Amino acid sequence: MSKIKCIVIEDEPLAVKVLTDYIAQVPFLELQASFKDAILATDYLRNTTTDLIFLDIHLPRLKGMAFLKTLSNPPAVIITTAYHQYAVEGFTLNVTDYLLKPIEFERFLVAVNKVRTAHSEKQEPADDTGRKDFVFINVQKKKVKILFSDIVYIESQREYIKITTTQGEYLSKMSTHEIESILPTHLFIRVHRSFIVSIRRIESYTAEMIEINGVSIPIGKGYRDGLARL
Repeated sequence: MSKIKCIVIEDEPLAVKVLTDYIAQVPFLELQASFKDAILATDYLRNTTTDLIFLDIHLPRLKGMAFLKTLSNPPAVIITTAYHQYAVEGFTLNVTDYLLKPIEFERFLVAVNKVRTAHSEKQEPADDTGRKDFVFINVQKKKVKILFSDIVYIESQREYIKITTTQGEYLSKMSTHEIESILPTHLFIRVHRSFIVSIRRIESYTAEMIEINGVSIPIGKGYRDGLARL
């Protein structure tokens, strides 16, 4: 897969450094440029395409949300801000994710993996069978086919993950980041560093807990804003 080209629009030097350092650590990301305000970024985007924008909300001259509304065909957007109250507005504008400062690297990875999954789906040629609705997982030296529609939730267990499905449970040696990059983002959501759940199987939720198939699953602080897209 080709690298995901990205730009950073951020007026705080420390935040720019954090984001550029994080981007440099992710092999599939390529930083094209960074801008201290959205006007400069607008000029750049007139002649250059990008795959991903890291966008701060409180910018000089033109605010982040106002800038986003000016884009007729926006790339993937990850909002970065210190203010959680903008999460709902961000998701109405179809942003990929919302990162609350100070941004932890693990949470950053969750966000960019969502972009990676969507980017991969766009690059894959269509075939007669349409979109793939399953994944093969290594389970005890076998490749086991698991339908996305059967998955209830996925739990991290150190170097393994436990996939709970309507057909049973499967233990596989992989990380939650790896499985998250495979799962369709419109079907699954990360709600905790240790849990990914099927959106369609959520029965109810609060700010701290999700009920799914009679099981209570905690919601991590860094993932609460993501529930705004449900």
